[in-house]
Amino acid sequence: MLKNPSITLTDLGHTWPDGSTALSGLTGTFGVGRTGLVGANGSGKSTLLRLVAGLLEPTTGRVVTIGDVDYLPQTLTLATDATVADLLGVGDTLAALRAIESGDVAVEHFETVGDDWDLETRADEALRHAGLSSADLDRRVGELSGGETVLVAIAGLRLRRAPITLLDEPTNNLDRGARARLADMVRSWPGTLVVVSHDTALLELMDDTAELHDSRLTVFGGPYSEWRAHLDREQEAAQQAARTAQQAVKTEKRQRIEAETKLAHRARTGAKMNENRVAPKIVMNQWKANAQVSAGKLRNDHEGALRSAQAALDAADARVRDDATVRIDLPDPDVANGRSIAELRGTNRSVLIQGPERIALVGPNGVGKTTLVEDLVLGRAPSGPATAVALTDRIGYLPQRLDGLDDAATVLQNVQAAAPSVAVGLIRNRLARFLLRGATVERPVATLSGGERFRVALARLLLADPTPQLLVLDEPTNNLDLQSVDQLVDALVSFRGAVLVVSHDDAFLARLGLTATVELDAQGELTVVE
Repeated sequence: MLKNPSITLTDLGHTWPDGSTALSGLTGTFGVGRTGLVGANGSGKSTLLRLVAGLLEPTTGRVVTIGDVDYLPQTLTLATDATVADLLGVGDTLAALRAIESGDVAVEHFETVGDDWDLETRADEALRHAGLSSADLDRRVGELSGGETVLVAIAGLRLRRAPITLLDEPTNNLDRGARARLADMVRSWPGTLVVVSHDTALLELMDDTAELHDSRLTVFGGPYSEWRAHLDREQEAAQQAARTAQQAVKTEKRQRIEAETKLAHRARTGAKMNENRVAPKIVMNQWKANAQVSAGKLRNDHEGALRSAQAALDAADARVRDDATVRIDLPDPDVANGRSIAELRGTNRSVLIQGPERIALVGPNGVGKTTLVEDLVLGRAPSGPATAVALTDRIGYLPQRLDGLDDAATVLQNVQAAAPSVAVGLIRNRLARFLLRGATVERPVATLSGGERFRVALARLLLADPTPQLLVLDEPTNNLDLQSVDQLVDALVSFRGAVLVVSHDDAFLARLGLTATVELDAQGELTVVE
């Protein structure tokens, strides 16, 4: 491992083939240690990782890396017939080792092995973090769960020991056990590690927090919670400075008006004195000239003071971020406290959702949580050992991939389809509360950023007519930036109906004011977690 692996960005920019700008003028450095990279959807985090990994070429500027770079993309695309060894990235080396052990002394085998004679020992150690061992090296990827696949891929990055490693949203779809294993790997990660994530628990394990905001990269020495507190203090100070500067501008404008009033009064007095000839003409002319010089100086002084005050206000305003949040006043879904809304049916017991309860459905990957909620939403026959039955026909559903939108239709048309009897003007007003305003509502959904697309899906769900009595959300925080997660929480807290949410994100669930947490296991048994 290199002593000081690092990443240096200099005036880095990237423009897509359609002419849209992904990044512009980005400068900064990632040093040794663990860095969490945060930023709003569309800010360019994934693009930046791909540029550092060499998968994209900069349009402007440059990336300099001291040390080789390894990269885990946000979406892992793999051939299911590949082996665990292939997924680890050591398939060829392992085959060469085994050939040598069987007596084949071909030179190319020794060249392939190089210094990796202890490969199987190190592979065993790496795989233990994924809940596997070297005995699994020949297993097919298709036999692994999604969580195991991601963990093996990450274990492979550690095994290959690249000085610089990039991880893009590594916890998406990982269950609690897989997240704990990933955390163990991250805590002892050598070299330079850069992690893009919305998972605040993972971000707490970082040494530094870097933010990509408004084409600027800033690095803070500390984990996410410390960075967030620092940013909040900074924004509070910026807002106070903006208020002070605004008051200074008002004061300067008032003083300027008062000065102009005085000058006008002097001018009228001078005109009257001139008219009454109170002094010789030469004296009167000198008085007038002196008054003009004095008035000009006074005006210049006030103009300069006003310009300075306005410049200070502009500078203060530039430090204040747009704190726009989703603010929703939803119609009452008419869900009485004792009203039966849905029933979750396990092989051992049933759980009834009544009234405006908030229920979390949790459990390891692969036990059938998504199947259960689809049975509920689609009203279909049981597809697994456990199932669910709706006791209302007013259900809103937010699937994992936000794929229920018509990409060719506009924002307004998508929401109108869910609320055909609501006046267009009222829909526009409600969309504004989801930060979808003006010309944005006339844009095709296909042209929106990830954060905008999420808000359209949320608006379509919550503004449906009639209002849903039950909201069903399946891993809603996957691929959402932290601001969008905040917006989702705000929306759900204001909703007065029942909520059933599938999630592995404990920090998100803790903010919803849950009535109960129900755990599903592979046998279809349900357990209410106290």
